[in-house]
Amino acid sequence: MRLGVIADTHGLLRPEVFPAFEGVDHILHAGDIGSLELLSELETLAPVTAVYGNTDDSDVRSRIPRVASLELEGFDIVLTHGDQFGSPTPEKLNSAFPEAQILVFGHTHRPLLTLVDVVVTVMNPGGAGARRFGLAPSVGILELEPGIPPRGRVLSLLDQSS
Repeated sequence: MRLGVIADTHGLLRPEVFPAFEGVDHILHAGDIGSLELLSELETLAPVTAVYGNTDDSDVRSRIPRVASLELEGFDIVLTHGDQFGSPTPEKLNSAFPEAQILVFGHTHRPLLTLVDVVVTVMNPGGAGARRFGLAPSVGILELEPGIPPRGRVLSLLDQSS
């Protein structure tokens, strides 16, 4: 199973996301979505599981949870924006959600793919919306196969015009 991982779109769904997510089976959006319409656009590619972030308005918050837990390909996944931890880190997330085998978060706009506690995969796809903090926009891909550790990578969305 191939997952598209995205966060911090802040209402901007870059056209580069569509080829990056071509062929994904499911999309995880780790908050600061910007609008429910953006999720509808992503749903043209694959089913979407999303959580709200600290900048999402009451309309988004009333329809989407702060934290989502799901099981895909035998992996227990927790999806959160991470703002509830101030500055989220893999260790803080692992401590808060010890049952998860995969932790996905946003908020920092900084791409991250690491292991914590030897077996827990943690990913932050970076910010996919407008450039912030001098960082290029990015998304992530996670590949899941039962019995094999998750494989992942962060993809830069190279739009030099913004």
